[in-house]
Amino acid sequence: MESKRRGILERLDAGEVVVGDGGYVIQLERRGYVKGGHWTPEAAVEHPEAVRQLHREFLRSGSNVIQTFTFYCSEDKLELSGNVTDITGSQINDAACDIAREVADEGDALVAGGVSQTPCYLETHNETQVKAIFKKQMDDFLKKDIDFFIAEFFAHVEEAVWAVEVLKTSGKPVAVTLCMNPNGDKHGIPPGQCAVKLAQAGADIVGVNCHLDPWACLRSVKSMKEGLETVGLKVHLMVQPLGFHTPDCSGDGYSSLPEFPFAMEPRVLTRWDVHKYAREAYNAGIRYIGGCCGFEPYHIRAIAEELAAERGFLPPSSEKHGLWGDALKTHYIPCVRARANRKYWENLSPACGRPNCPSKNISQTSQSYTKT
Repeated sequence: MESKRRGILERLDAGEVVVGDGGYVIQLERRGYVKGGHWTPEAAVEHPEAVRQLHREFLRSGSNVIQTFTFYCSEDKLELSGNVTDITGSQINDAACDIAREVADEGDALVAGGVSQTPCYLETHNETQVKAIFKKQMDDFLKKDIDFFIAEFFAHVEEAVWAVEVLKTSGKPVAVTLCMNPNGDKHGIPPGQCAVKLAQAGADIVGVNCHLDPWACLRSVKSMKEGLETVGLKVHLMVQPLGFHTPDCSGDGYSSLPEFPFAMEPRVLTRWDVHKYAREAYNAGIRYIGGCCGFEPYHIRAIAEELAAERGFLPPSSEKHGLWGDALKTHYIPCVRARANRKYWENLSPACGRPNCPSKNISQTSQSYTKT
């Protein structure tokens, strides 16, 4: 039976807020299903129940999009990771699409086929070879009739453009996000110019994902918006940042931090940080708002709660705890009951519990994202 679910562009064209899902590789590594450092998605085949449960939690938290767990699922990356024997990229793609569709159909969510950067690009810079990798994955997804594509985590706009050019041949909408700092991609191309190149290649949605915290990513997307407006191009904007505070990292992103990847917990955003991020993103004109590495379901719930008035509803996961700590009103400790209000949480400056927190000493070089 043909689905009557409204498509991604139909929703965005109507000015609706689309809430993306959160991070998968970090969460599944923490749960023991993904190999840290390689971050490849064999778990879609080996442990489908784990992927399914995480999808379900994001959906319950308010996500409109369930992205296939296919990050780094190109054959060259799988081979390079050294942790694949008899599991092929096509097997992962097929399994990931089936799991995502199953969960998306439990709510009003769309399935996005995820395609990411390739080792082949850095090794060869061969357009034909790189595009062949994207086409192979695209063909796998089209057999499953996904709703749209997300090409994500591209450090070079040139490779992202190649991905868009291939994926647009599918006839499906294409979103594309770069992992870059506010100065631009790895070739030094500023965000505004990157956005123009991607839009001219045919992208329907452009933005930034991963790499840096919400505040840096929002700076980049705002610059992308300005670049598009300067040349009169109109496409939708999206942002899916890290769920970590990274004010002290270099322009190379959070992988340059000494805590990456196994000691990032002290840097995790609070749900109240995410409320502020969601509001700033919305006020900037961004309508596809989600998260990447470090974003857990409760972070996605915070986006959905902050933008509940604009969306017209709250997610099911908000029923238990209420808004702005409302459930604390019945707590047996008076000082905790007093925290059941928005003013308290909006004005809280959380302590990390670590007296010698290194990020308190932020250099001007780090803040400017100067490339090293």
